Amino acid sequence: MADEIKYDAFRDEWMVDITSGKPSTLELGGRFATKLITQWLDISPDTDNIIYCDGKGDGGIDLAYFQHDDIDNNGNEGHTWYLVQSKYGSALQGADTIVREGRKIFETLAGRRSNLSSLSVDLLERLQNFRKQTSDKDHLVLVFATDNPLNESEMQALNDIRVLGQKELGAIFDARSISIRSIYDKTLEQWQPQPQLLSISVRADIKDTGSNLLVGTVSLIDLYDFLKAYQKITGDLDQIYEKNVRRFLGGRGRVNKAIRATLDEKPELFGLYNNGITIVVHNFTVSDSQIELAKPFIVNGCQTTRTIWDVMRRKLDSGGTGKDADIEKWKKNAGKGMVVTKIVKVGETGEDRLKDIARYTNSQNAVRDKDLLALTGDLFRNWQRQMAENHDVYLEIQRGGMDSQKAFQKQRPGSKQFKQIAMANAFDLLKVYAAGWEGEAGTAFNKNSPFAPDGSIYEKIIKENEYDEPFNVDDLYAAYRLEKAADVYRFGRTAEKQTRKQTRFLFYMVVIDILKDVMVRAGRPHRKKDVTKALHKLFSEENKDARFALTDAAIEVVDSYLTQGLDETVFMEPAYREKLNNDLNAFLKWDKLGKSDEYTPRLRMQLAMIKNLLGRKSIGSPISARDLITKVIT
Repeated sequence: MADEIKYDAFRDEWMVDITSGKPSTLELGGRFATKLITQWLDISPDTDNIIYCDGKGDGGIDLAYFQHDDIDNNGNEGHTWYLVQSKYGSALQGADTIVREGRKIFETLAGRRSNLSSLSVDLLERLQNFRKQTSDKDHLVLVFATDNPLNESEMQALNDIRVLGQKELGAIFDARSISIRSIYDKTLEQWQPQPQLLSISVRADIKDTGSNLLVGTVSLIDLYDFLKAYQKITGDLDQIYEKNVRRFLGGRGRVNKAIRATLDEKPELFGLYNNGITIVVHNFTVSDSQIELAKPFIVNGCQTTRTIWDVMRRKLDSGGTGKDADIEKWKKNAGKGMVVTKIVKVGETGEDRLKDIARYTNSQNAVRDKDLLALTGDLFRNWQRQMAENHDVYLEIQRGGMDSQKAFQKQRPGSKQFKQIAMANAFDLLKVYAAGWEGEAGTAFNKNSPFAPDGSIYEKIIKENEYDEPFNVDDLYAAYRLEKAADVYRFGRTAEKQTRKQTRFLFYMVVIDILKDVMVRAGRPHRKKDVTKALHKLFSEENKDARFALTDAAIEVVDSYLTQGLDETVFMEPAYREKLNNDLNAFLKWDKLGKSDEYTPRLRMQLAMIKNLLGRKSIGSPISARDLITKVIT
């Protein structure tokens, strides 16, 4: 389906919610940057790590995002700041705009710009503190967000800003460009021959084994040149780590100490110590030692190639017109270093073959990103089909799929038509289910990796077989209905009530906790499947009074728990005060949130009080809220 979506139609649909309501130029730029960066990085617009500075005194930074990466198997933790310049429409006036805005940000970071807004001043202090504490695992990335890809002269200006930034700010700096086209390219579901394919050559000592497979070695220097050429053409090196049906393969800060140590100390021995990389391509052409790669993607070797990129950039592209004996010696040794390389042609059967290649080549390493959701065999595709057929809901399993579906519906009015409100993201629904059914509200709010394929909570949900009743589309649909029920109470960054800005996942947990209590008091089974079945009964239209009795009780708990001055609030929790230093954000992301009286006694008291209140009849009502719910679910 997605291959039939023309880019212009996708772009028009993508822009609908940005231009709606006649926004001001400032609002338009902010909406545009937010949607683009959140889809590119695959983060929620409601995350508290996004800082908006656009407007007078913004210092050249329209939006900033702090990426706090997960800890890898070696205990390393890399941090990245993304500084976004929104250049929608006429805001981009050619290469001069790129250079001018880049220099403006350098001046801001150096403290040479006055009259900054209060938001920008706060952000600048955080950035300056970040720079004081950076290691070689950290990054500062300037991102130009545009509606169309940069042209050749603009890309050259971006490269100039990258070089200048590394001289001013050091090796941590990078500059990238993203556009609506970037998102569109990541939504295509199938490989098809196209009139023009991205094609890049790499120098290699390679052997054609037949069966569309090349095996051999690529020198460290040649691999770095290949990666540089890719970034120059696309403006975004991370695109090489994603087949169109998926997202990043962990290239934002996860570093393997052994790889880096070998590159720094003994680059000539790299091929002996490293397992190598796998590149899939639409096609390849071999001419002597030059291999032309059409539409290349690295599906195994992200840590290897990203570390090579970081070390080589630091060693070879730091500037300077003279020579240093140590660096010259390192360059000579690096010229002898090799990377074992497999190049696989997948052609028109690419999707199925790439799915298997990516799964098996990554099965022995620690890459656990949620972009692998689309590579779980037919599991999620079957659920996508069942959600459409049984519940009239479009299940998005690839980033940008909703925008593609809406554009497709407009082009083909005779196709199945989903309403905007009947669309949901599969990964988000897994987190809803985890927060509610599994009681993992803090982890769901805090992390992605445990919910990705091979992640601990993903494994528990998908592979758990509770009395021979595994997780299925009924559970996914129940999570969807609970997610939609939460929308009524308007959670998130734009919430009208302060108590609802960061508590959506807590709400899911509280709803299910209260429901299970009702089931226990009624003497009903309350396993996860029983909860799913009870929710489906409550979400029938004829039972909306019982449903609202449940969800209103849950929101009462959430609001009371987050309100200063009331009894039994989060601000009185021992862990909030003593363990987490009065940091509300950290507390709501705590993996022990709501799990027992030991960890959150005040929350458990709030729940106990509301559960008792549900058993009381209100004035003029012949039946209590608990009895109303019980009547529906039994």
